[in-house]
Amino acid sequence: MKQTMPQVGAPDPELKKSPIVDHSEYDDRDGLTDVETESAGCYFNGAAFDIGDTVLSGSDVLECAPRGVWVRKGVKRPKG
Repeated sequence: MKQTMPQVGAPDPELKKSPIVDHSEYDDRDGLTDVETESAGCYFNGAAFDIGDTVLSGSDVLECAPRGVWVRKGVKRPKG
């Protein structure tokens, strides 16, 4: 069964959210060197997500990575 990613919309500056970085800025072994964060999950517009969860922000595919940061994994194009 194919799971769909939740659409979380655009980041709201008024709500709690974890940092978003490009895949090229994130090292799977060491995490991030320029973002000081340590969390067991991620937040997006006040909603909590677990490490490994994947969401859509517009067309951006974001994955909650260890240390509590969103890593931009790519873009999901609409079918049609």
